[in-house]
Amino acid sequence: MRKKVVAGNWKCNTTVAEGIALAKEVNDKVTAQDVVVVLGTPFTHITEVVKTVTNKAISVAAQNCAAEAKGAFTGEVSAAMVASTGAKYVILGHSERREYYGETSAILNKKLALALENNLTPIYCCGEALAIREAGTQNEYVINQLKETIFTLSVEDFKKIIIAYEPIWAIGTGKTATTEQAQEMHKAIRDAIAAQFGNEVAQETSILYGGSCNAQNAQELFANPDVDGGLIGGASLKAGDFNIIINAF
Repeated sequence: MRKKVVAGNWKCNTTVAEGIALAKEVNDKVTAQDVVVVLGTPFTHITEVVKTVTNKAISVAAQNCAAEAKGAFTGEVSAAMVASTGAKYVILGHSERREYYGETSAILNKKLALALENNLTPIYCCGEALAIREAGTQNEYVINQLKETIFTLSVEDFKKIIIAYEPIWAIGTGKTATTEQAQEMHKAIRDAIAAQFGNEVAQETSILYGGSCNAQNAQELFANPDVDGGLIGGASLKAGDFNIIINAF
């Protein structure tokens, strides 16, 4: 049975003190035992949030890692550094990283390899912009993103990946894919995994929805047979709303 996952992506929000307070509030609220909860904090917060979280249902993620193992790369944070903090997950390929920082499939393949080498679980993002959705080529576009990256992994490494589908046109806009649109894409992704790695692997892969999922729409989205949880942005900054989403299955 594949895991239900709700991962928060705090993005560039909260000071360290604010992050600790938020993590403590989430830690105290979460009672769900059948959901994997992940807090994706800024790099500056990870060590303190790991110390703060005592609830066994909750783990911590970095929002990114470097494409190099170490060296003269000022400002970068390597996968080994992330792992040394006690974080267990890393978000890779987020549309904001692709759009604002020029991350390509070649760069992401290097990050994936280093994350896996350091026993981090990648939450790997994919998704299309509005123009691609309007052209009706979203399925081909998203599956090609996967073919260029995580579909090049061995089956053993692929089984360690969590996928997050994020329709870029629905991130931070207040727009959300309809339940039908979310299910259609998640099923297309799962079918592509089955074609690449076999149906057994496809049925065990958790695929999260990541486009303006919130306390009001999470239950409807999570009711889809191929939606296994969410990568949550703004709503993860409010412990009460985040907990509602965790309990939305």
